[in-house]
Amino acid sequence: MATSRYRIIFMGTPEFAVPSLQALLDHGEEVVAVVCQPDRPKGRGRKLSPPPVKELALAAGLPVLQPARVRTPEFLEELRSFSPDLMVVTAYGRILPGPVLNLPPLGTINVHGSLLPRYRGAAPIQWAVLNGDPETGITIMQMDEGLDTGDILLPGNLIIAADDTAGSLAVKMADLGGRLLIEALERLKAGNLPPHKQDDSLATPAPPLSKELSAIDWRRSAKEISCQIRGLDPWPMAHTTLDGKWLRFFAPQVSEGSVGEAPGTLCRANKGGLVVATGEGYLRLGEVQLEGSKRLSSDAFLRGRPLEKGLRFPT
Repeated sequence: MATSRYRIIFMGTPEFAVPSLQALLDHGEEVVAVVCQPDRPKGRGRKLSPPPVKELALAAGLPVLQPARVRTPEFLEELRSFSPDLMVVTAYGRILPGPVLNLPPLGTINVHGSLLPRYRGAAPIQWAVLNGDPETGITIMQMDEGLDTGDILLPGNLIIAADDTAGSLAVKMADLGGRLLIEALERLKAGNLPPHKQDDSLATPAPPLSKELSAIDWRRSAKEISCQIRGLDPWPMAHTTLDGKWLRFFAPQVSEGSVGEAPGTLCRANKGGLVVATGEGYLRLGEVQLEGSKRLSSDAFLRGRPLEKGLRFPT
């Protein structure tokens, strides 16, 4: 289908999807409708709040659909009424059935947050950090009914910085996704976007995160714990315990070398931060948050809650 613009239905929900939609709008694509998940209660007041994609779509004057279910004839017909050439999905948050995916003549493409087939699933960015990968990337892929099993259309690499958290990396990935999406569309229009089958033997899962991943085992290496802290930031956040309360850590720095103290031993607690012995190396912790309190620099925390050198956190 040779054309200067496609009629596109965009499907996405969280902040991660906003740069993709913004890129389509900035590029002058004809976005005929936007689909996102229903408004959810947020904050202490539990007031219904629109997802970020909806806010952008409404500001741009686009029709917004928020179906409670996507596997209904009514939703399929509503999509069909917009006569899309193509659908674009970025972190919509629901598994789409075949009749929806195959509705447009050009099918449905996805902006996925990993270099497929690595990290198929709901949390690819977090698992890349958790596993200490040196790089990750975005894959523009053709969607099918499997879990991120469709053909690869266009990959793009991104280095993971030593201080990247899942949150900071997601911002970079979202921006890359928007740029790569436009490149893919231009190639598609030029007939230069050949699909490539994934090698299923290289596939790895990226299941949803859970709070069970949060507890720090100080017997692990400083590098592994650093990856845990950064990969679980901003949710569910890694923690140890102090006087029966969770103590969360952020901004870790790894010091290699032999360790003379038992894992979990607090070796330093001063203006230089908290330094804890691990199973391999030391970990300097730049920020902390005690359960029920604000997130603070280690220095500010210690001014209000001094900790004795030699204290041992549970393993």
